[in-house]
Amino acid sequence: MNRTGNGPLAQQNQGDGTSAGDGMERGLSNRHVQFIAIGGTIGTGLFLGSGKSIALTGPSIILVYIGVGVIMYLLMRAIGELMYRSPVQHTFIAFISRYLGQGWGSFAGWSYWIVLILIGMSELTAVGTYFVTFFGTFGIDLSAWRGLIELCFLTAMVCINLIAVRVFGETEFWFSMIKITLILAMIVTAVVMVITGFHYPAVRMPGQDRISPAGHAGLDNITTGLSLAPNGWMAFFMSFQMVFFAYEMIEFVGVTVSETQNPRKVLPKAINQIILRVLIFYVGALVAIMLIVPWRSFRPNADGSFTSPFVMVFRYAGVDWAAALVFFVVITAASSSLNSLLYSAGRNLFQLAAAGHSPVMRSLHTISRRGKVPARAIVLSGVLILLSPVLHLLPGFEDTFVLFTSCSSAVIIFIYILTLLAHRRYRTSKDFMPDGFIMPAYRVTGAVAIAFFVLIYLSLFLAPDTRYPAILGLVWLLVFGGICLWKHKGEPLAVD
Repeated sequence: MNRTGNGPLAQQNQGDGTSAGDGMERGLSNRHVQFIAIGGTIGTGLFLGSGKSIALTGPSIILVYIGVGVIMYLLMRAIGELMYRSPVQHTFIAFISRYLGQGWGSFAGWSYWIVLILIGMSELTAVGTYFVTFFGTFGIDLSAWRGLIELCFLTAMVCINLIAVRVFGETEFWFSMIKITLILAMIVTAVVMVITGFHYPAVRMPGQDRISPAGHAGLDNITTGLSLAPNGWMAFFMSFQMVFFAYEMIEFVGVTVSETQNPRKVLPKAINQIILRVLIFYVGALVAIMLIVPWRSFRPNADGSFTSPFVMVFRYAGVDWAAALVFFVVITAASSSLNSLLYSAGRNLFQLAAAGHSPVMRSLHTISRRGKVPARAIVLSGVLILLSPVLHLLPGFEDTFVLFTSCSSAVIIFIYILTLLAHRRYRTSKDFMPDGFIMPAYRVTGAVAIAFFVLIYLSLFLAPDTRYPAILGLVWLLVFGGICLWKHKGEPLAVD
């Protein structure tokens, strides 16, 4: 290992930002970053959870996805402007330390890393579940082997991250290609079915406890009984938090900047295409689904679960192995998320270690000689994620784990708000780059984004299943945030 002694913001690159500055290799090409950005926008929620979203508020869910997508785009423009100013940073969290102080930076850095670990544990559990479900569609029961499956998957993802950053980028490229192909295939299938006036018979869907009725493909499936809030304004309002969590971790593309070739050329293009990706992959998919399946047909099973709309569309189109196809892609999506979380968690821990004073922490701020990656930080993050299948064996752990994972999602809202506040401070600091990747009308757009995130957090208190995570999130902010601020009290800002 090679030790690097650079602090979290040791370099404020005044040049073109093409040097990583700490020995890491800029192995990600424009192709990699573009597909990482696309893959970061498409999670398992689109494939499995969009039925619940449609059921909540009907066709108006399209407007919700667009609206939340615009807010997330504003967040990314703020992150993009900061990363464009200093492309050597391995995480946007470093800017919170610089512009809001070490106290808030410490809170955000450690909170974000813990959130990544918890979400990684959830994704690892999801991979095992989806893998068992996939083979279950062929009559093969692998439930007894789920723990081993999870171990093998995580080991593979850790190895991919350790070899070299370009191997990670290539893996994410193909993961994204698989997800994109399924979405585009479904959209094309829907268009053909509508043009031909396709009619389908009643059929039993995999994962559904009732017979799906016969119907046809057509625009009237969307327009019949069209209403902005068919299930009431409260349901419409609550749909925003559901969609927000579907976009969670969209900021990941900003983490790749420090290892990207020509970062100041690649970053603006990747961020500016977010809206286009939202329109194609989210809005396009939802419209295609509702053209085939009447939106009022989306009803929960007795246990509250929903059948995947993707399975329904392909099954109606006559693809008997639709469930296997969709769950194969869902495994890919979950593996992609796990792969990206390991990458991000490793870089965040690497940068946190730069500010550490203990020998253990400083030892984590090293890169491997061969792969030019923060190997120790990646391995430690992977080991903690690997605790997931072990901890799930403990009695009563499942409910507690779900609670803390939900709490971690709430904590991300605080980090987004702190990032936007750091951006506002940057715009009035001596670091401001007038000819950089400027966020438009930042005073207004930043304030709108902050108000939206506050509103989303307040909405968590309205539903029983999100109320306790919201309370725990506030407790974490007050207790851990208070400790971090007290520990770093009196320390001057890096920038006046």
